[in-house]
Amino acid sequence: MILDDSERPAAEYEALADALEALREEVAAEQLRDSQLEGLFDEATTSNPSIWNTVTAFIDVEDGEAVVTEESKLAQGSWAPEIVDGCDAMLTVDINYGQMPDEFKYTVTKKLDEKIEQARAEVERARDES
Repeated sequence: MILDDSERPAAEYEALADALEALREEVAAEQLRDSQLEGLFDEATTSNPSIWNTVTAFIDVEDGEAVVTEESKLAQGSWAPEIVDGCDAMLTVDINYGQMPDEFKYTVTKKLDEKIEQARAEVERARDES
């Protein structure tokens, strides 16, 4: 299917929302050790909170699927623009040393819900503008 320029942004946001929904379902249904967010969980629950504030998973949509390309910790500050511009979504959680898997899953699914809602709102905005 060929999209004209006015349909492209809506389709991209829709693909992002769909991919994030699938990732949310994967996290909810699977053990963290079997999910793409295993690295995020490890970083968020084993990093020293005296040094690190947050950890972020950088997510790309590839062939309609959300793919976690890397995880990175941040002490204070912000990500370099080239890192942020190079990904489709970022999922950031606070460092919480020793956090239990169920609590982490709850936090991550809520954050993914917010990202999905934002993407769906962008779909509607893009469609309204075209």
